[in-house]
Amino acid sequence: MIRKLFFALLGLVLLAALSLGLVAWKLYAALEQPLQLDNLYTLEVKTGDTPSGLFQRLERESVLKDAFWLRLYWRLNLSGQNLHGGEYRLLPSMTARDMVGLWQRGEVVQHTLTLVEGWNFRQVRAALKASPLIEQTISELSDSQVMAELGYADLHPEGRFFPDTYSFTRGVTDIELLRRAFARLESVLAEEWAGRSEGLPYKDPYQALIMASIIEKETGVPEERGEIAGVFVRRLARGMLLQTDPTVIYGMGESYRGRITRADLRRPTPYNTYTNAGLPPTPIAMVGREAIHAALHPLEGSSLYFVARGDGSHVFSNTLAEHNRAVREYQLKRRADYRSSPAPRPAPASSENDQ
Repeated sequence: MIRKLFFALLGLVLLAALSLGLVAWKLYAALEQPLQLDNLYTLEVKTGDTPSGLFQRLERESVLKDAFWLRLYWRLNLSGQNLHGGEYRLLPSMTARDMVGLWQRGEVVQHTLTLVEGWNFRQVRAALKASPLIEQTISELSDSQVMAELGYADLHPEGRFFPDTYSFTRGVTDIELLRRAFARLESVLAEEWAGRSEGLPYKDPYQALIMASIIEKETGVPEERGEIAGVFVRRLARGMLLQTDPTVIYGMGESYRGRITRADLRRPTPYNTYTNAGLPPTPIAMVGREAIHAALHPLEGSSLYFVARGDGSHVFSNTLAEHNRAVREYQLKRRADYRSSPAPRPAPASSENDQ
């Protein structure tokens, strides 16, 4: 009796061992199978997708086999693993184990969006809207409503976002990218303000940001930022009008068509620094760290005027008489290829007239 019981138990143990061995072999075979791909395959994982659902989808699409065993493997070994949404690049050389490793590590495809120094908020919004990879949530909102979504309903959006190249995964929302750019600008501005020069004519960092935006739009040659900042700071200190064309252009809005007339210089807008003393009410563009630094570290000197040579650089003058001579030489005798700044940087097609 005992002998029979022993052999029965032994049989059960052997059967269990064989069963476990079979399961282990099936799991191993399922993981080591090569993906059935001839070309790069982009697997999009959306919010709410599960590993089980993805394995079944890939089996239906004949990318892999034995989805049941892969689902079992995930449940036994990775049930607490979060599945990151985004896109995963699957290559013909990969196995199912390689793919599962991508999911474990969250190695999703990173896309980029570049916000350019000197762009205004219309151009920023156009760039966000132009990307099919970004989820659109603010298309129907006004600028003030966008700022309210960010939690800053009382702030004007112009100049509040930092120009940089931002990495993101497919499906990120436009408001999330704006939130990152806003936080980056706040951080850079605070850092630069903390190390500012003494005796500056700014009441707060925001005024420095406004000045930086003017410098950003006026500067064709990066090395001139500090000198241009010096001119504007000295003008403010002496109570002189800033008389800077980019502010006039910004105040003209969409009516600007590439040139400024004498009537435009006299037309009253809050941004016309030919008729209004001091700084304009808001920035006129996005600014990089270099422009902020220049606004907070203007070069010392005595120049009060500058005029564009036509190659992006400027002639600086100490007196009005010197300035008028430079104007006659460089402005009144313009070459056909004259420009006051370098060729414009690219912007989204839908906002090609923005300045």
